[in-house]
Amino acid sequence: IFPLWAVSPRKLGGLSFSTDDVGVVLAISGAGLFTFQTFVYPRVERLLGPVIVGRISAALTIPVLQSYPLIAMLSGISLSILLNCASALKNVFSISIVTGLFVLQNNAVDQDQRGAANGISMTGMSLFKAFGPAMGGVLFSWAQKRQDASFLPGLGKWVEFWGVRDGLELAQELGVTNLD
Repeated sequence: IFPLWAVSPRKLGGLSFSTDDVGVVLAISGAGLFTFQTFVYPRVERLLGPVIVGRISAALTIPVLQSYPLIAMLSGISLSILLNCASALKNVFSISIVTGLFVLQNNAVDQDQRGAANGISMTGMSLFKAFGPAMGGVLFSWAQKRQDASFLPGLGKWVEFWGVRDGLELAQELGVTNLD
């Protein structure tokens, strides 16, 4: 949903980015994600374990997602820097959670059952990766049409609501009981 939000006009709560600008943000996030996944995650996972890494990532995802509407108020170089940092952090936290869950899943089954377990989890993940953006696009489009509605107006509220809700649900699933 990030590219849809980024190319939307500012009057609708977006950033008025061109597709080239969105591509640059995604490329920078991808490079940061590759670097993190290759060099940093293995050391952090060995030090803290996959559960603690997932809990910390889930807790830190909440403020990052809540910062997006505030980042949209910026312009110029400060917008570019903070948006790239927030996008990279969001992706790093997400991949930390997913990788930790894969590690836990692989450790939970016997060696001869890992192929079946990975196949089932990949199938489920693929289905949700296809369904999630489609539903996000529907919600985004609906929110854009309802900027002045009395019930659930605008995109900013949706982005904030869904980001907080998803972060809290994930934290609850991972067993985070105290986010202080």
